[in-house]
Amino acid sequence: MPPFLLVEAHKIKLPDGRVIEDWPWLITPDFIVVVVITESDEYLCFRQTKYSVEGTTLALVGGYINVEEEPLAAAKRELVEETGYEAPHWESLGQYAVDGNRGNGVAYLFLAREARPVADPDADDLEEQDLLKLSRAEAEAAVARGAFKVLAWQTAMAMALLRC
Repeated sequence: MPPFLLVEAHKIKLPDGRVIEDWPWLITPDFIVVVVITESDEYLCFRQTKYSVEGTTLALVGGYINVEEEPLAAAKRELVEETGYEAPHWESLGQYAVDGNRGNGVAYLFLAREARPVADPDADDLEEQDLLKLSRAEAEAAVARGAFKVLAWQTAMAMALLRC
């Protein structure tokens, strides 16, 4: 995998013709986020800590896309690694720039349905995490109170709830 962060200075021209010689541009790996619904209509998520988040947060399956890996393949790989589940039905919830002005990768959001356990999790996350199974009402309440404290997770869960 390439470095997690590269910072470049780009020369950009604004619509009014002004030129900025040293516009900061961040290069980070693209990543996936997966909303997982089990065969019994439960939403899988984690309760965990993250370095940039105060306290605990609810989190979704996610991770970086490896070099030459397709986003859907990365999503399927991360689902098994982090939860031990596989899902037969996948939908894209879209791909989104993380920062419209300074780069910072692309987020690919997915919805995985009818997931079932097939293996033990083998996650390499640095943080401790607890796997949770939420009902739809619990997932909706979590979104409403902002319990997914990372924007990509909150967005993916809200989009999945709208889709279902």
